[in-house]
Amino acid sequence: MARKHTGTRMIERFLSLVEKVGNALPHPATLFAGFAVLVILLSWVFAQFDLAVTHPGTGETVRPVNLLSIDGLHRILMTMVTNFTSFAPLGTVFVSMLGIGIAESSGLIGTALRRLVLAAPRRLLTFVIVLSGILSNTASEVGYVLLVPLGGVIFQAVGRHPIAGMAAAFAGVSGGYSANLLLGTIDPLLAGLSQEAAHIIAPGYEVSAAANYYFLFVSTFVIAVAGTWVTEKIVAPRLGDYTGDVEAEELRPLSGDEKRGLRFALWAGLASAAVIAAGLVPEHGFLRSTDGGVLNSPFLKGIVAFIFLGAVVLAVAYGIGARTIRSDGDVVKGMGKSIETLGIYTVLVFFAAQFVAYFNWTNLGLIFAIEGADLLRSSGLGPIPLMIAFVLVTALINLVMGSASAKWAIMAPVFIPMFMLLGYSPELVQASYRVGDSVTNIISPMMSYFALIVAFVAKYDPRAGIGTVIATMLPYSVVFGILWTIMLVAWFLLGLPVGPGAGLYYEG
Repeated sequence: MARKHTGTRMIERFLSLVEKVGNALPHPATLFAGFAVLVILLSWVFAQFDLAVTHPGTGETVRPVNLLSIDGLHRILMTMVTNFTSFAPLGTVFVSMLGIGIAESSGLIGTALRRLVLAAPRRLLTFVIVLSGILSNTASEVGYVLLVPLGGVIFQAVGRHPIAGMAAAFAGVSGGYSANLLLGTIDPLLAGLSQEAAHIIAPGYEVSAAANYYFLFVSTFVIAVAGTWVTEKIVAPRLGDYTGDVEAEELRPLSGDEKRGLRFALWAGLASAAVIAAGLVPEHGFLRSTDGGVLNSPFLKGIVAFIFLGAVVLAVAYGIGARTIRSDGDVVKGMGKSIETLGIYTVLVFFAAQFVAYFNWTNLGLIFAIEGADLLRSSGLGPIPLMIAFVLVTALINLVMGSASAKWAIMAPVFIPMFMLLGYSPELVQASYRVGDSVTNIISPMMSYFALIVAFVAKYDPRAGIGTVIATMLPYSVVFGILWTIMLVAWFLLGLPVGPGAGLYYEG
């Protein structure tokens, strides 16, 4: 027992140190602005050395682009606005929040949460939140916008620290990015890149979008259980009781108006689901893609629009039933109020967008990724050590290059042919990549939604910064990385297929 107590205290001291150091840094907006300036300076430094690497996929020579030049200055000035307005998460967040704002102002969210909390077994609440975060990845990245703040509200409603609830949701949404019970939009994208890389060795090789489905299915429950354990044993005890100023949703019994509002919302939801089913279930449904598929359909590609429209329909139905919405003015006010809460996030996004754009322009992330991949390829390790090293390198690259598809476009042409020549399948290599790509999402400031998570946490703790988020999420990253890698190795040793028709070995 003493040993366990000592270990717990060591973890606590380490995480406190991480938080202290991280929060000693400037405000996140200032930090991103500083990063942008640093990237400009580094682009000049690396350009002086005439550093060059060969892109493994295209064979083109990649060199650093010097932004500390006349052309660089012109590009910075002319694209400052579009860097901001085209930043991927910005539109997703704003459009989603317009619909969520009505749901919040009408009382739908508060009432539904009270109903959920009053009905759900407390011992399963954390597990359900982590699992919901993992499953939300099927609907692109809406879990960041909707589920993470919802986790905080739910935890606070049952008398627990709201940041612990947000951490559990964030761990599922981002740390469990490559686990799911259903295929999502990322699956065909990665499979296409894997197939192109496999053609270097075998021109006719095909990689299915479901290539990793078995592995991802089992991973869902491993990550959900691991996320629950970390929340209950490390994160929640460290945070303790919440003593902030944000008031919790009152868990009073539902009134007659509220029950009627939920019934109206349920009927509206069923009607909406019927319309969506009519567009997806038939072979040539109006929400399917032109080739009749679902993975690349307007439904999945336009999931943010469906989130917005669904929230509006449910919220208005609830508001009419509960008598909290009496005119169109109430709907517009709800939208406006939700946008008011995004002020700090908008400032963060402006500077983060400049930093990400500059980093991409300079080719520094691309160069670092290619050099790291070459180093691992020349290591001379055996299959299992090489696989573990591959996961670690992917996790490290993920800290400086957030896009899963961009990283895989660089790494697949190197590692898939290499493993194929060793006798291992592209599907196995892709599964290994997805483990490394997921586990450091939650501690990477380069992750597109990281600034939003900082803003969510700051709602409950105004002193919180990047250090708070990283210190809170680091235990998840470590535990996920260890367990997921062990699972990958065990899967390999047992000889299990990673997906339908996707074995572990390649026979050329």
